[in-house]
Amino acid sequence: MKTEFEFINLLQKKNRTPTIKSKIKIGIGDDCAVLRQNSKTDLLITTDLLVEDIDFRLKWTTPEFLGNKALAVSLSDVAAMGGKPLWALVSIGVPANLWQTDFVERFYQGWFGLAKQFNVELAGGDISKTPDKLVVDSIAAGEVKKGQAILRSGAKPGDLIFVTGTLGGAAGGLKLLEIGSSFEAASSDSERELLRRQLCPMPQIEIAEFLSKNNLATAMIDISDGLSSDLFHLCRASKVGAQIEADKIPLDRNMLLFPDLKSEALSLALNSGEDFELLFTVSPKNEKKLGKHNSAFSRIGKITKNSMKINLLNDSEITPLRPEGFRHF
Repeated sequence: MKTEFEFINLLQKKNRTPTIKSKIKIGIGDDCAVLRQNSKTDLLITTDLLVEDIDFRLKWTTPEFLGNKALAVSLSDVAAMGGKPLWALVSIGVPANLWQTDFVERFYQGWFGLAKQFNVELAGGDISKTPDKLVVDSIAAGEVKKGQAILRSGAKPGDLIFVTGTLGGAAGGLKLLEIGSSFEAASSDSERELLRRQLCPMPQIEIAEFLSKNNLATAMIDISDGLSSDLFHLCRASKVGAQIEADKIPLDRNMLLFPDLKSEALSLALNSGEDFELLFTVSPKNEKKLGKHNSAFSRIGKITKNSMKINLLNDSEITPLRPEGFRHF
């Protein structure tokens, strides 16, 4: 059975190559499409689809959290290209039983809450009826200086690999939800924080703008499918390999307070998505330029010249790292 990524690759091969007159500079295959805008900036466009019982469960979340997440996943794509968000569109398909409640109003309350933080304007969208499941289609736009969008394809052998924040927290939150935890009934700050990482993620806009402004990242992708899968996507686009060190991967400390999560913390960090942190590469000569922001990043490995060969160094043992993150199919 073909995977979603194999199907995307098929579409990419069938799609025409943008011409010099085309508005499209970068099409299928990156976090955003890059369009020519004017003499100073390029336009970034991305879209995400959230489907009930596939991407979220109503019994686990709140309308406000879901509204926040619907925008956050798209803004994270803009961040992954080094862009500044501008505006967004959101379309929502609502079953009749939800329409009769205040769900939609509360959904948009959460959406506008995040939009306000990053000065994102709602430019439009659509509302329709669905038979039984809630569906959300999110489109976001941003801008970046002309020719300076950070692509997945720019990594070079010798580049250092970094991630922002900590990893595995969103997956830890999902594990807690699956065994009956809820945000409202959380018994500790650690439990609440893990649930928030899953239900109400925060895109790394400020850090992305810093990397873009200072021309530091040679390649970048957001961690939505999981570190192992997203590193694979970056290496495939750049035609390089990688080696990462297990003990350098920044695990979410809240997971370590729960015995069941602690035992699989590394696996969750490697192979589970929705952390919406940034994975990026930097030339060794520019590492010191990370400066005061250095505490926001963790160096976890380096890019190698062995195309598509990704290794994990764990306790002096080197093993192949395969992409085992989230897949729809």
